[in-house]
Amino acid sequence: MTASLQSGEPGAVGRRIDELPGPRALPLVGNMLQIDRLRVHQTMERWSGQFGPIFRVRFGRGNVLVVADGAAVSAILRDRPDGFRRPAVTALVSEEMGGRHGLVTSEGEAWRSQRRMVMAAFAPQAVKAYFPSLVKVVLRLQRRWETAARDGTPIALGPDLKRYTVDIIAGLAFGTDVNTIEGGDDVIQRDLDLLLPALARRSVALIPYWRWFKLPQDRRLERSVAAIGSAGNQLIIVARARLQAEPARREQPGNLLEAMLAAADRSDSGVDDDIVAGNVSTMLLAGEDTTANSIAWLLYQLARNPDGQW
Repeated sequence: MTASLQSGEPGAVGRRIDELPGPRALPLVGNMLQIDRLRVHQTMERWSGQFGPIFRVRFGRGNVLVVADGAAVSAILRDRPDGFRRPAVTALVSEEMGGRHGLVTSEGEAWRSQRRMVMAAFAPQAVKAYFPSLVKVVLRLQRRWETAARDGTPIALGPDLKRYTVDIIAGLAFGTDVNTIEGGDDVIQRDLDLLLPALARRSVALIPYWRWFKLPQDRRLERSVAAIGSAGNQLIIVARARLQAEPARREQPGNLLEAMLAAADRSDSGVDDDIVAGNVSTMLLAGEDTTANSIAWLLYQLARNPDGQW
């Protein structure tokens, strides 16, 4: 993981971050020209083998602390947001793209307020209420893969798992059955597929050209961000209507969005519908891509190590 510190702040084992080992940086651009935007994780892995589990890289003139040690990562996560923060460029680029702040891009007291709301939304009863629908989505994927196996048709693992995670998140978080597994690509999924690559690309860009002029890909990105924001607003409108029609849902929410709205409506919550909308987008983004990739990696490893399947 990466975490930001100001230059001169204490780093690992009492050292200052600018005293930590790391790849040689160029003036002004730092290490940005040494990073393949499509393989950032592989670059960091290679550098951790060279410089150790805790090292620094430079993005422009700013230092970024890179940690590749499980125990240290756990300690850092517990020390957020007071001792560590996520790289500031992530929040800046997200805001420039028109994204709303959610738990992932927030810091300080805003992070604390949102974390309380999100954790309340993950109460056991909210997850249990969705379990039957969760089983239904899993069975759809199973039928799809069984049909492909019977027909000898290759499986596009990545796209299939993204459809699966979109269906899971839409039901678990928002109480909607989008069924992209059987129905093919969903419009919202195509918009989501543009966001994370754009965020990664802009975060390590040498020149932020989009601040002065926009390419066709940037205009497509703007339309996708607007579409996702509109979809999130509509989900909130529908969820609020359900809460108003069935007040008992405030005590026993049927999905995570209803639980977040119920938590946000408390007088001491410190959040509003705009923050809820930001976390709607966060759930879609964080759940779809990262979960699908994690499952794909797990299946790949199980295929290579059949003994681990039992």
